Amino acid sequence: MFKRITLITCLVASSPAWAETLSHTLLNGMKVIIKEDKRAPVAVSRIHYNVGSADEEQGKTGLSHALEHLMFKGTSKVPSGEFSRRVSSLGGSDNAYTKNTATVYFETVAAKNLPEVLKMEADRMVNLNFSDKDFLNEMSVIREERRLRTEDSPSGALYEKLLDSMYQKHYNRAPVIGQMADLNTLKAIDLRRWYQQWYVPNNATLVVVGDVNATETLKTVTQLFGGLKAKPLPQRRDLNEAPRSQAATVSIEHNTRQPMFMSLYNVPKLTKINDAEPYALDMLSTVLSGNSSSRYSKKLLRGEAVALSANTYYSGLGRDNGMFGITGMPAEGVSVEKLHNMMLDEIRHIAKEGVPEAELEIIRRQYITDKIYEKDSIANQADLILTLESAGLSYRDEDEIERRNLAVTSQAIQDAAKTVLNGFATTGIVNPRSSAAEGAKP
Repeated sequence: MFKRITLITCLVASSPAWAETLSHTLLNGMKVIIKEDKRAPVAVSRIHYNVGSADEEQGKTGLSHALEHLMFKGTSKVPSGEFSRRVSSLGGSDNAYTKNTATVYFETVAAKNLPEVLKMEADRMVNLNFSDKDFLNEMSVIREERRLRTEDSPSGALYEKLLDSMYQKHYNRAPVIGQMADLNTLKAIDLRRWYQQWYVPNNATLVVVGDVNATETLKTVTQLFGGLKAKPLPQRRDLNEAPRSQAATVSIEHNTRQPMFMSLYNVPKLTKINDAEPYALDMLSTVLSGNSSSRYSKKLLRGEAVALSANTYYSGLGRDNGMFGITGMPAEGVSVEKLHNMMLDEIRHIAKEGVPEAELEIIRRQYITDKIYEKDSIANQADLILTLESAGLSYRDEDEIERRNLAVTSQAIQDAAKTVLNGFATTGIVNPRSSAAEGAKP
């Protein structure tokens, strides 16, 4: 459930393989960032629409994710089902995802074929024309997807329950995939209106990374997207919520052999490049569970072997609330309570003693190594650019963010641990259903 999101992005290499990076905003408001990486004849594109589940109304949840599906159903120039087939015929691959604050479409293709892919993206930004039959068929697919991801998933069901308890604003609680009741009542006209409202160039950012000439690619993008008309956008919602004033615990039963838990804390996020605490929170998460040298890995997984999984999560970039999460699954014969307390004990120890410099130096070296490997992927580079830009920062901040993370001191991590412990968590527990537990017995 928890995919770690780091504030550190990547190392800026001095290799000539990285050449020019251009950033430009078209006259219609669409932002374009193109980065050259000529190590292989491949290019990736990312088009980011600044809309997700946090923009939806009660009773209409799931609109953004449903529209993501329907975006593959065609225009007059690219009939239903043809988009992905054409990308494949160009030697590429494509997909999309939706989250609470964004919907993103992405392709990987031979660099020489990038203009054709961008042409199709420009076309479906303004000319989507799905049929009522396409809509009905896709909604059946989405309802089944929800059953698999939420109703039939212990972690998915728990996470949705946690959000319900953690937040007051309905749009912070709304699941990206939508509530099942809403998925049964959405109409094709709802999605068409959503598309017309949000899929406009002034609500989009395009990122291209790969074996391209940045100047020439910008010309191509301007020709394809520059003539599209901007539209007024609805006022953005304030997603920020005050931290909880008391702890809360929720629990569910599910078809699982082993119990598990998640604890979520509201914590500061990075809003300005010189905010200090987010870097320390990110490093705290790394010290606890960031790699094989981390404390949870050495002590709880390999040492005492009390956990099948033990992880932390820090999300500090974006429009949504800052969040620090702790999640674990105990080993056979170990209670959720015991594992939870042992994980908190490590945070308590850091809050009291800090982190020894020798340990911190090992974590830093591993951290740098991880960033080098991340940089090896042009897809990761594109994703990192989007992460920074969508958070209101700049891709140019990569160096400074990295420097500030690596400069985090033991004292700062100690203070970050205190921030977590002084907060009030929303904790969720999944317990095996009695029938599932009995069925698992020999």
